[in-house]
Amino acid sequence: MSTFTDTIQVENVVASTTLGAELALEQLAADLPGAEYDPEEFPGVIYRLDDPTATTLIFDSGKAVCTGATTVDAVHKALSIVVEDLRELGIDIAPDPAVDVQNIVFSASFDQSLNLNAIAIGLGLEAVEYEPEQFPGLVYRLEDPDVVVLLFGSGKLVTTGGRNPDHAHQALEAVHDRLTDLGLLE
Repeated sequence: MSTFTDTIQVENVVASTTLGAELALEQLAADLPGAEYDPEEFPGVIYRLDDPTATTLIFDSGKAVCTGATTVDAVHKALSIVVEDLRELGIDIAPDPAVDVQNIVFSASFDQSLNLNAIAIGLGLEAVEYEPEQFPGLVYRLEDPDVVVLLFGSGKLVTTGGRNPDHAHQALEAVHDRLTDLGLLE
């Protein structure tokens, strides 16, 4: 493997679950230590954990979205803690609510500058969005795996949309191989 793969790291894992109960958010925020609720700012309770580091957004419908974890295991652990904390408050939560990983954000670096104009042309304008006046990166949409890769002139890359770590690794390897084949990487 190349040294490029050594730079790949998880930045954020986002997952959701359905708790199986409608929730009174004002009461929940009052009873759940450290929870925040300001319906004028955000329509859900914000509940932060330190171990694992993650934030869970809890909605009155009983849906919860966890973000900020850096592994799939950590997001599962965080949601388990949230479920247990809610049960301790006497809230009837569905047994073993399913956790659905929605998105894993990865970053990586080619450790060299990139010519985004040449990359946009090389990858084909139908597969990329590149408007440097609007956004400093090139947006490259892959079909297999179904992820989006953001490339920056600094050589940094970000993937989003993958639902498991393999998706990001496959996408980043595909971009590396494609740019190498096009002669756009040293």
